[in-house]
Amino acid sequence: MSSHLEKQELGRTIFDDAEDYDDLLQKGLSLTGESREYFAAHRIEEVLRHVSGNPAPRRILDFGCGTGNTSALLAASFPQAEVCGVDTSQPALQSARERFGDHRTRFESASRISEIGLFDLAYVNGVFHHISPEDRGDWVRSIQMALHPGGRLMFFENNPYSPAARLVMHRIPFDRDAIMIWPRQAGHLLRSGGFATPYPTRFLFIFPRALGWLRPTEPLFSRLPLGAQYLVVGERSEPRHFDD
Repeated sequence: MSSHLEKQELGRTIFDDAEDYDDLLQKGLSLTGESREYFAAHRIEEVLRHVSGNPAPRRILDFGCGTGNTSALLAASFPQAEVCGVDTSQPALQSARERFGDHRTRFESASRISEIGLFDLAYVNGVFHHISPEDRGDWVRSIQMALHPGGRLMFFENNPYSPAARLVMHRIPFDRDAIMIWPRQAGHLLRSGGFATPYPTRFLFIFPRALGWLRPTEPLFSRLPLGAQYLVVGERSEPRHFDD
């Protein structure tokens, strides 16, 4: 349930060791009985649900892309779109380029976010709890400025109300000392950065694999802070615009 982005690169970190990062993440998630692919696939389902009925996005930003796994999923889910993953870890970006880079999927340094054009959709998962609270507003504004008017930000974070989320994070070395973001804080953060938040916060991943037979009922409880993650949707308030 975690990705990463740090505003300043202070030497070599676990995020620069792509194989270790992936292995440690999966080790933490093993407590749930599911793989990272399971969680990523369900987040993509949420993205598809929210964009349904709107013009299909032509350019998608994967903010804090890490080693590029979700960027590849976004490209597969939106075959008409170009996907650009950004991150601060150059080794992670290089791994992403080698594994997933192609004519529709590219990877750039996060420092270039203002130079790589405008996007219709931005995806962010488990990134902001790794960003210092004093820097979060600047990054939200950077994402807002990188979107076309009317573009959407799909902001996924780990839920501090969830004991399961806290336990998983405690098992992952690079998540252990992260500063979690409460759902109301996330909404305020997005609004302060120039986004409207027109939809209620949704809570995801309520039941572990052992109770998987209950998962079809999760949408009934999506307004309750029970899930391991939550989703806040931000939208630039101007009408959506796509180039012909």
